Amino acid sequence: MSSKLVLVLNCGSSSLKFAILNPASGEEFLSGLAECFHLPEARIKWKLEGEKQEAPLGAGAAHSEALNFIVKTILAQKPELSAQIAAIGHRIVHGGEKLTQSVIITEEVVQGIKDASSFAPLHNPAHLIGIDEAMKNFPHLSDKNVAVFDTAFHQTMPEESYLYALPYKLYKEHGVRRYGAHGTSHFYVTHEAAKMLNKPLESLNIITCHLGNGGSVSAIRNGECVDTSMGLTPLEGLVMGTRSGDIDPAIIFFLHDTLGMSVDAINKLLTKESGLLGLTEVTSDCRYVEDNYTTKEDAKRAMDVFCHRLAKYIGSYTALMDGRLDAVVFTGGIGENAAMVRELSLKKTGAAGL
Repeated sequence: MSSKLVLVLNCGSSSLKFAILNPASGEEFLSGLAECFHLPEARIKWKLEGEKQEAPLGAGAAHSEALNFIVKTILAQKPELSAQIAAIGHRIVHGGEKLTQSVIITEEVVQGIKDASSFAPLHNPAHLIGIDEAMKNFPHLSDKNVAVFDTAFHQTMPEESYLYALPYKLYKEHGVRRYGAHGTSHFYVTHEAAKMLNKPLESLNIITCHLGNGGSVSAIRNGECVDTSMGLTPLEGLVMGTRSGDIDPAIIFFLHDTLGMSVDAINKLLTKESGLLGLTEVTSDCRYVEDNYTTKEDAKRAMDVFCHRLAKYIGSYTALMDGRLDAVVFTGGIGENAAMVRELSLKKTGAAGL
C-alpha cells in the first residue's frame, strides 16, 4: 500500500461523501456516503477494501456525527490505512473572488471561506466543520489540508454571463456577481466526456447537469464554462431538494411586507423549506418523487416542476453552443440514478433535437 494516500471530504448541504485513494493510480481503499442529514433516517454507507457496510447515524445526525463515525468507527477497523494518509482534500463550494484556485488551508483561507459563507449559507459552514474535524483528528496533517473551490471552474464565464443587471457598483465594491457552484464536478465530467467522445477538449461543446440535493447546469463551449445556473449563491437556478432555485425576487417583498415574515424566516423558507420538500410537503428526497410519480399527486407535481425547470436550462444553453451540441451529460446522485428525470427533461427539449 502506498504511504501517500489522500483522504477526500465533500461536505455537502445534506450529505457527506468521503474516500481514501491513491492519487497517482486512482485506486480507492475506502469510499462512502453519509446522507439524509437532519432526517430520522440519517445513515452512512461505505466500502472498505471491497467490503460494503452500512449503519444508522441516529435521527437528526449531520456532518459532525458522520465525520466522528468515519474516524472512530470505520478507520478504527484499519489503523494501518489511517496511518498512510498523507494529505486531506476538501471540496469547498464558494471562494468568492479571492480564493480562485486550490490552496493549502491556513487561518487566512479559513477566514476567506467564512467570509464567503453569506454566498453559500448551506455549504461553507458544513465545509468548515469538515476542516475543523480533520484538523482535530489528524493534527499531524494540519499543513496538508487542501481546499478545492467549486467556483474556480466558472471563472471563464464572460462578463455578460456573470453580471447581474444591478447597479455596477454592487459588483465593483461588494463582489455581487454570478459565481456558480459544483465546479469540480462540471470540470471532471467535461474532461471525461471529451475522452468518451474522442474529442479534443478545446473543441468540446456540451451541457453538463449535476443533479443531487443541490443541482446546477453548465454550458461548456470549446471546453470552457460560458454560463451556469447557480449565481451569487447556490440558491439560484434549478429546483433542488430544499432550495427554491429561480423565483421572482418580488416574492421576498410579498413574504416580508404582506405576510410579515422576517428576513431570517424568508432565508430559511427559500433554502431549507422549498424545492422538492416544499412542493411535496413531505420530503426532499427525489427517490420518493420518482417512486410515487404515477400514484401520488404531490410526487407528480414536484417531478413535473423539477423537470420543467431543468429542461428550460438545457434548452437555453443549447443556444450558446454555436450551432453544435456534442452531448448532454448527467451526473450526481439524481443525474446518474433517476432515469425518469433524464427522460422527462430531455423529452421537453425535443425542439432542440434532443
